[in-house]
Amino acid sequence: MNRIKEILKEQGRSQIWLAEQIGKSYNVVTNYCNNHSQPSIPVLNSISEILDVDVRELLVSNKKLTK
Repeated sequence: MNRIKEILKEQGRSQIWLAEQIGKSYNVVTNYCNNHSQPSIPVLNSISEILDVDVRELLVSNKKLTK
């Protein structure tokens, strides 16, 4: 799972803008944003650089936090 859609919304950016920045189609980015597919590690790194966030901010942890 990823948070790409949330980060884009927080930054006031569109999926179309991101698609242009990473050289992917709008449909591919929409699939990333809706978690129907996941970007490869290199693409995820590119997205994090373009959005100026740590790559970990784009991911949803699959581990539950324990105290």
